[in-house]
Amino acid sequence: MPDPYSDNTDEELNTAKQVDLANVGALNREQLTPEAATAPRGQDHPPTDTVDHHNESADVHAGHSHDGLDGHDHGPAGEWPYLWPAVSLVLLLGGLALDYFDVPFFVGLVRPLWYGVAFLLVGWKVLRAAAVSLPTGNVFNEFLLMSLATLGAFAIGEYPEGVAVMLFYTVGELFQDAAVNRAKRSIRALLEIQATEVTVLRNGQSLVVDPKQVQLEDLMEVRPGEKVALDGLLEGASVSFNTAALTGESAPQTKQPGDMVLAGMINLDTLARVRVTAAFADTKLSRILAMVQDAVGRKAKTQQFITRFAKIYTPIVVLLAVLLVLVPIVVVDDYVFRDWLYRALVFLVISCPCALVISIPLGYFGGIGAASKNGILFKGSNFLDVMREIDTVVMDKTGTLTEGVFAVREVVAAPGTEAAELLRLAGALETKSTHPIAKAVVQHAQPTAAAIAAVESVEEIAGHGLRGQVAGRTMLAGNTKLLRKFGVTYPAEVDAVVDSIVVLALDGQYVGYLTVADAPKVDAARAVQELRADGITKLVMLSGDKDSIVQRVAAELGITEAHGGLLPEDKARYVQQYLDAGRKLAFVGDGVNDAPVVALADVGIAMGGLGSDATIETADVVIQTDHPSKIATARRIARATHTVVWQNIWLAFLVKGVVLALGAGGLATMWEAVFADVGVALLAILNAVRIQRMKF
Repeated sequence: MPDPYSDNTDEELNTAKQVDLANVGALNREQLTPEAATAPRGQDHPPTDTVDHHNESADVHAGHSHDGLDGHDHGPAGEWPYLWPAVSLVLLLGGLALDYFDVPFFVGLVRPLWYGVAFLLVGWKVLRAAAVSLPTGNVFNEFLLMSLATLGAFAIGEYPEGVAVMLFYTVGELFQDAAVNRAKRSIRALLEIQATEVTVLRNGQSLVVDPKQVQLEDLMEVRPGEKVALDGLLEGASVSFNTAALTGESAPQTKQPGDMVLAGMINLDTLARVRVTAAFADTKLSRILAMVQDAVGRKAKTQQFITRFAKIYTPIVVLLAVLLVLVPIVVVDDYVFRDWLYRALVFLVISCPCALVISIPLGYFGGIGAASKNGILFKGSNFLDVMREIDTVVMDKTGTLTEGVFAVREVVAAPGTEAAELLRLAGALETKSTHPIAKAVVQHAQPTAAAIAAVESVEEIAGHGLRGQVAGRTMLAGNTKLLRKFGVTYPAEVDAVVDSIVVLALDGQYVGYLTVADAPKVDAARAVQELRADGITKLVMLSGDKDSIVQRVAAELGITEAHGGLLPEDKARYVQQYLDAGRKLAFVGDGVNDAPVVALADVGIAMGGLGSDATIETADVVIQTDHPSKIATARRIARATHTVVWQNIWLAFLVKGVVLALGAGGLATMWEAVFADVGVALLAILNAVRIQRMKF
């Protein structure tokens, strides 16, 4: 809800505040603080209209704006927020006791003044918010409903009930605020992993500066225990980093010189020097935070429906309350104005749509928060709904289901050649190439400095491989085309090898080969099993790799449909065929070539660790840990969120419908009305908070 404690209530009633995503560099923890919410236009963080994924304006529904990180803290800060409600409760209970025992002095003006003080302690800010909303045209909000109902109760002498309604409403709002803050906490915690200062070396001096002031190619120093402020390449010695804030994984990662180090990682052991490669606004961390900030402004269809419903429903019940007072004048013989006015006031209290407009966005917000704690970023609550509905998952191979890193799987030496010697020579020669397969061979062989020094006259033949002198002998290392080019014969079975292959020859004689392959991720097979068990009826692998390799990996993982040798447009064609057949489809990828297909799918899922920036920005869901098993986890979170949201909807409609009917018939008092409004809202909020505690 807009904060009745704020001096900017008028603005909050009409504007959903959200960070301007065009200025990602300004994204920091201050933008989720009360100060950011109340900053006037023209300061560092101007409020802007929230726009959802489909360029629809995100309305403030019936006076609420719980569907986004709207910038203001939900609850009074500084003083204990329950102080004045507690004083009001004491006065209310004292007044009821004085009424019960017919204390002589509690008559005349004393009684209304006593209850009036109790009322104003909890109600004056609501009354003020209602008054401020009138000139804006946003008349039918909960502030006005509560003000009319409680002031009406005072007008007919029902002082205790008027105080009780406002008191329980205020306490309900405080509980609601606590629930919203709890739901925010897991997302807001992301902001705490951004470093607020960084040490850079310039002109031989060590300077501590703001990360936004660091330039590309600056050299950062990160001491043990400090957070890395910006993305860059590690220089000097190897360093271990805690990456849990980015990936959710507790195991530390050891980075070697030349490896990429990302903002948000924490240095664990020794002084690290990192050469900056990305400005503050362009780090992966800033992009992730921008995604999270954007996510809460994108409404699910259920939220959009409830928003529209509340804007129609509230004025209708106000009109019905007025008719409930006026119509009986002409149809009831023993009409008593006070009785029918009381019924109308009960009707108004019951009609407040708090339970719906608070708990439903809070439920989706809880789902996004639960996903972020599990290393999954939903870029909007709408994708929680779609993720639950998918029946087809199409996945890329390299980097998605496999590690995306080549490794030597097998060394096959020809008769008369030792495998160890073959590997030593091949490793030495491949040090002269930057090809990924060559790097895999070198990594596996780990050649000595002496062996590398013995390599001379190396020639790289494009599309074939390497030719050079190793320890005085002419060596060939490449594909079979290289051997045929130089007239070297080799066994026919070599052509039947499925994996990528490095064929070797010494002095014109075939001496063996190495197989190099990309291994499946440790949880890839489990991901396939969990998706099948979760109701996914069609699983497909699409890859640009050789079809023979794709089919082997698919067989290992239990995927029955796989296609290899595909260009990006071929992948898009397959996906479009499935969509045309009526499939609800998610595509999972990581490379730049996957970005068009990710955009085409109903839900695009990107691997956020190894994935390209283009794919991550295009995707609707980002898996930070690069674990494909998280796809099934995302489905479970989406289903749990949907269940909780609809439980709240039915609870609110059922209870309010029953009590509205009783109120119109004169069978419900203000006390039942309080339960139908505040009580149901609290039950719905507690139910929504459950998502944060669920284990997925």
